[in-house]
Amino acid sequence: MLTVDFSRFPLAPGDRVLDLGCGAGRHAFECYRRGARVVALDQNAEEIREVAKWFAAMAEEGEAPAGATATAMEGDALALPFPDDSFDVVIISEVMEHIHDDKGVLAEMVRVLRPGGRLAVTVPRYGPEKVCWALSDAYHEVEGGHIRIYRGDELLGRMREAGLRPYGTHHAHGLHSPYWWLKCAFGVERDGDDAALPVRAYHRLLVWDIMKKPLATRLAEKALDPLIGKSFVAYATKPHLPDGSSPHAVAEPARAQGQGQA
Repeated sequence: MLTVDFSRFPLAPGDRVLDLGCGAGRHAFECYRRGARVVALDQNAEEIREVAKWFAAMAEEGEAPAGATATAMEGDALALPFPDDSFDVVIISEVMEHIHDDKGVLAEMVRVLRPGGRLAVTVPRYGPEKVCWALSDAYHEVEGGHIRIYRGDELLGRMREAGLRPYGTHHAHGLHSPYWWLKCAFGVERDGDDAALPVRAYHRLLVWDIMKKPLATRLAEKALDPLIGKSFVAYATKPHLPDGSSPHAVAEPARAQGQGQA
């Protein structure tokens, strides 16, 4: 289930892509399939091992075109182990709401993104997320949980302060907000067979939708996304520097160690 819309965020074969806080790897896998040279980075060693296994399986099955490469590695979002201007594309999806120093993370992403490169940021949308917080403290008051709720204009402002130029936004996963409201209402800690009946029923609907992609739910989600889309997605570019400018005029790198990505 992708949050980034690649029709709005073009990716060319051979692009160098960093999926920062890659989690289970959904965006990294899609970039690999599209012929990119992908680095999937996360601080969670277990998830990185699984992502590496999936990369290997995809290569064995021929799912990626010739020239595509994929690397999975552990790393800290506040001290990225890459030189300046290393990537054509950076994706950070559902990560910044976990990190205290989000300005530091943005500075690091700008540092490793080449001038003219593109960046996609996704975070939980303010309205649906506010409902989740109101329904359940357990939803966010957990180790590594969400520490803030972004308003769209707030996130875009921070991106501009970091030296980026936003060029588009949208909302995604309108079908998923009601599921999380149900989870919060009936108990986020209740999973599987222990989950309440409405939660189990809605989960089956979402799995069916993801697997089958029927027209009815695709149209329903398209209508719901602007109203209750679970995620806010913003796209931006890193400007080319004027001749003679300092290579760090866009944003100074954040080198302090801190909490990594979740």
